[in-house]
Amino acid sequence: MTAPTPASLTTRALLLDMDGTLVDSDAVVERCWRRWAERQGLVPDEVMKVVHGRQGYATMAALLPDRPMEQNHADNRDMLAQETADLDGVVPVPGAPAFLAALAPLPHALVTSADLALATARMGAAGLSLPGTRVTAESVSASKPHPEGFLKGAAELGFAPEDCVVFEDSEAGIQAGRAAGMRVVGVGPRAAAFGPDVHVADLAGIRIEPSGDGSITLRFAAV
Repeated sequence: MTAPTPASLTTRALLLDMDGTLVDSDAVVERCWRRWAERQGLVPDEVMKVVHGRQGYATMAALLPDRPMEQNHADNRDMLAQETADLDGVVPVPGAPAFLAALAPLPHALVTSADLALATARMGAAGLSLPGTRVTAESVSASKPHPEGFLKGAAELGFAPEDCVVFEDSEAGIQAGRAAGMRVVGVGPRAAAFGPDVHVADLAGIRIEPSGDGSITLRFAAV
């Protein structure tokens, strides 16, 4: 039996994934990764089950464990270039513009497996402002599900992990948030299966209520 979703969470800072959480880029991801899968002789449908959330080289290493890591990094550079150039179908997740606007004066950071060029391109294509504090692929030595990115985001904002809430859509991202000691809001259909503290269909209907003591209450509409 699924535990009931709490009506609210109180936090001091928010750490936001990008793809699948703020930006719907699934169409591009499908196009680029299916082409890569076919070149490697892999089944595209199976590849698509594991690509979300991780940096590309980490996905490649999981799928082709005997391949030299240098080749994974080379393919990942090519993949990032392809994805940055292909913005067809990139749109905001429902509710994302209002959600980010409400967060603008509050402590929050982007923590994404994309590099800065890709993050800038996708957020721009979706009409979303790039948060001033961001942790991108260049900023970390380990991909999600390692918690490094979220821990770095919390540190850059000046908050302890337990004072942060993560918004994520993927298994790797949710695992990373939990490993960092943070509560996790799962966004979208992928997230529901991976045990987030709260699950929402999208970002619409989330109320953000700051208080004078620096805390932030997140209120979730009943589903």
